[in-house]
Amino acid sequence: MAGLAVALALVVGGPALAQDAAPASSPVAAGKMAEQVAMIPKPGVLFSVELETTIFKPPGEGPFPLVVLNHGKASGKPAFQPRARYSAQSAEFVKRGYVVALPMRQGFSRSGGAYIGAGCNVESNGLVQAEDVVATLDYMVRQPYVDKSRIVVIGQSHGGLTTMAFSTLAYPGVLGLVNFAGGLRDESCSRWEFNLIDAFGDYGKQARYPSLWMYGDNDSYWPQPLPEKMFGAYKAQAHGAAANTRMVDFGTFAGDSHAMFGSRAGLPIWLPEVGRFFKEIGLPFDPLP
Repeated sequence: MAGLAVALALVVGGPALAQDAAPASSPVAAGKMAEQVAMIPKPGVLFSVELETTIFKPPGEGPFPLVVLNHGKASGKPAFQPRARYSAQSAEFVKRGYVVALPMRQGFSRSGGAYIGAGCNVESNGLVQAEDVVATLDYMVRQPYVDKSRIVVIGQSHGGLTTMAFSTLAYPGVLGLVNFAGGLRDESCSRWEFNLIDAFGDYGKQARYPSLWMYGDNDSYWPQPLPEKMFGAYKAQAHGAAANTRMVDFGTFAGDSHAMFGSRAGLPIWLPEVGRFFKEIGLPFDPLP
């Protein structure tokens, strides 16, 4: 388990975490939005931990639909990873009337507990991470400003794997998922590419929600045709609502398409596709007046 944590630190991060910083509790340039940091309880069998979670909220009392945004993994010790904010990206959702919650998963930043890996078992790794999404949702749907019937879960890099693992769990009010360059690359495992493909295939068997996947052609972690194989394995197994899934290959992006979502320059690429997806699942995406 410790070996996996070291390997993950080396391979899941870098450009995945490029974000635009802004001081906490201040308006973000892209539009007014209140920011708070909450320590969300995550109950456990033996003990509970708290998840450091950034919450961005539009002006007003709501209730507003909810986006849960799952972060990637930087190099180094997870506890030293800074709090994920994705301020420019979050602002785009807030100005369209969404609350955005960004939980730091167990062992990351100021969240409690230790990061939990699963050896070379990628499927299990994602499922463990998805437990933190459930804890976040349990907290957020109790907030009076959240519309618990309109929820989308989004993730980037390791957070994308987390999001697709969450696809196997039934949660009331979740309408769809968005996966930005999701995966887990552990080169200490001799079959890491096949482990990753198999994990997505297994998620597809139990997936419950429509999904949008976005990958580029010059991704330093997932060279083509690996994204197509991951998506193909998932789609081949998906049924019911989860069969409503599509992947967008947006081509090359700067020096590394893995960084697209975390970059301001990526906004014109993903916003139209995400807007189309939101409307397909019955959610608004036009900026508020």
